Amino acid sequence: MLQKINFLPGFNKQLTETQAESQWVDGDNVRFRYSTPEKIGGWQQLGENKLTGAARAMHHIVNKSGNKFSIIGTNRILYAYSGGVFYDIHPIREIFTLSSAFTTVNGQATVKITFSSDHNLTANDIILLDNFSTITNSNFGASDFDDKKFMVTSIDSSTQITITMPSVEGGSGGTTSGGIRVQAYYSVGPAGQLPGFGWSLGQWGGTVSGEAQTSLNGGINSSTTTIVLTDASLFPTSGTSFVQIGNEEISYTGLSGNTLTGVTRGVRNTTAASHSNADTVTNSTDYVAWGEAASGDLVIDPGMWSIDNFGDKIIALIHNAQVFEWDSNASNATSNRATIINNAPTASRDMIVSTPDRHLVFFGTETTIGTPSTQDQMFIRFSDQESIDQTNSYTPTATNTAGTQRLADGSRIVGAVRGRDAIYVWTDTALFTMRFIGPPFTFGFTQVGTNCGLIGQNAAVEVDGAAYWFSENGFFKYAGALQTLTCLVEDFVFNDLNTTASQLINAGLNNLFGEITWFYCTENSTVVDRCVTYNYQESSSERPIWTTGSLDRTTWQDSSVFGKPHATDYDVSSNASYDVVGNTEGCTIYYEHETGTDQVTSTAVTAVTANIQSGDFDISATQQGGADFRGDGEFIMKIRRFVPDFLSQTGNTQITLQLKNYPNSTQASSPLGPFTITSSTTKIDTRARGRAVSLKVANTGSSQNWKLGGFRLDIQPDGRR
Repeated sequence: MLQKINFLPGFNKQLTETQAESQWVDGDNVRFRYSTPEKIGGWQQLGENKLTGAARAMHHIVNKSGNKFSIIGTNRILYAYSGGVFYDIHPIREIFTLSSAFTTVNGQATVKITFSSDHNLTANDIILLDNFSTITNSNFGASDFDDKKFMVTSIDSSTQITITMPSVEGGSGGTTSGGIRVQAYYSVGPAGQLPGFGWSLGQWGGTVSGEAQTSLNGGINSSTTTIVLTDASLFPTSGTSFVQIGNEEISYTGLSGNTLTGVTRGVRNTTAASHSNADTVTNSTDYVAWGEAASGDLVIDPGMWSIDNFGDKIIALIHNAQVFEWDSNASNATSNRATIINNAPTASRDMIVSTPDRHLVFFGTETTIGTPSTQDQMFIRFSDQESIDQTNSYTPTATNTAGTQRLADGSRIVGAVRGRDAIYVWTDTALFTMRFIGPPFTFGFTQVGTNCGLIGQNAAVEVDGAAYWFSENGFFKYAGALQTLTCLVEDFVFNDLNTTASQLINAGLNNLFGEITWFYCTENSTVVDRCVTYNYQESSSERPIWTTGSLDRTTWQDSSVFGKPHATDYDVSSNASYDVVGNTEGCTIYYEHETGTDQVTSTAVTAVTANIQSGDFDISATQQGGADFRGDGEFIMKIRRFVPDFLSQTGNTQITLQLKNYPNSTQASSPLGPFTITSSTTKIDTRARGRAVSLKVANTGSSQNWKLGGFRLDIQPDGRR
């Protein structure tokens, strides 16, 4: 007889597959609506181009003229997206006017640029070249350099850098006799969260006194232990020393000429890898990439932004550095660049605009404005009301509302989120609320949670008056009282979480479906590669609805401005940046979600494959012909047919039945299926036996969509053996 099989909504990975009878245990790219599973919506690339580096922040705004903008901050460039086009609005740190500055060598793609003073650049920084005049004895011309952005390949000295061209020099070796202007971008930081040995409280990308860089003289593979450098004159010659190539740390104990000896590959929790000739080699014995080394085993934060708007003005803060503004409503706004906000703090961890009172608030900021060395990780400073760039905007006086506050619980402020009636501020251990109360104190601070700190700067969201966040101690909610969210996939997430990449965790709200998704790095990954989703609309205390998946997004913005959610995907293996020559840090693709059924890019359409797997279920207790057929695996069941039920099915769907005789046994026979189900399929006849069976629903092709309804099996007992 046909028996209806009912499943509870959400995944349960805290139980064995046998314990999870009548529950779902695994899947990918699925969600639950009205308690039933369905495939998630597709996504489509916005704009034809890929952005340089890894996107770490996104903010949407509609200005008073009705123009919509998406502001995207990668670890290298600040972009504005509008009308299908990306605009570079990154601030310029310094402008150099040089003469006779270029040198090329026949057969090499590298170009040396010599400055007349310290350039204060670091490897992978971005520079813009323009006003180029002439170069002699070279097949390169002005068009190869003028109005083009380059990623700095290496730092040769305090007054010389190397950039890399797309092709080699075909001439005898070029030199410039004319001028060139070099515009140096403000540095943001590395694409990933890197293992290191500490960093000072100085700015990202600041001058690093004593840092030494050179390049490889010949490529190496992951097992090479003889490493030859181009110039090792500034590298340590005795004791155990370290160099960094790409993301790999390498130790050595001796130096013979330009050759490292006593080499050990992949140290400091990094992985040995292959590296190409001319790749940058950095002395990391005392210095690692960004800032001066300190004692202790720490990690280096990725290059990040905090982005908000003060009316029509976009406010953008570089993590642990300066803050900038960009007027979205200015004439020819997309031709303008963000500029530094005068008199504001110059080293802060995070930033937010309070509403409706309109104060600009800095978290983990400096105690003395303009002195980065005074940065205090627990210190808060807020501006005068409606004032962000005046002389005394951030200095408390008897006639303004500027002020400061230092939090007491924790070692650092991790992040902040603006809520309905308060700003939520997390340290690494606690949660505080920050409420506008007016003069003389301006803001009131209350600690509302302990042992519930935020795991990463972007790992929290607020919706409908409640804050939800990812902590090192689990998942939490605050809506007037602290709550621990019961999570039925918690062990699965935390057992495979890369805790040294916690700053890359980001939370995305999708109010179209009542979902909060956290994107994170798994244990062996340094880029975001998994997600976990909580359905806050349909969950209850008795049945929380969680799913997991492989969707990898570095930023996410809800649908309030553009009508659909927008998100970014970072491809570390692709350097096909449309606007930066010599990019080596991967690229970001910008997507609109919940559109169609597939992944659509500017070059291809790829199927979004979805699947869901149930726990094991056995024959249920029933009366048939006067006999008692007990459940819990007492009897073998015989499956003769099943009846699929889908709502609004598009294309084909596959159903597989997997059979076991015992919980820890392998499948009793080959899986039944996959059976291809069309919209007109009424039933599938089978011949199968087993004590327990599980159900898998999936799609594998493009233009396919499904929502599961009921599911019925024709089963009967078939003996105990």
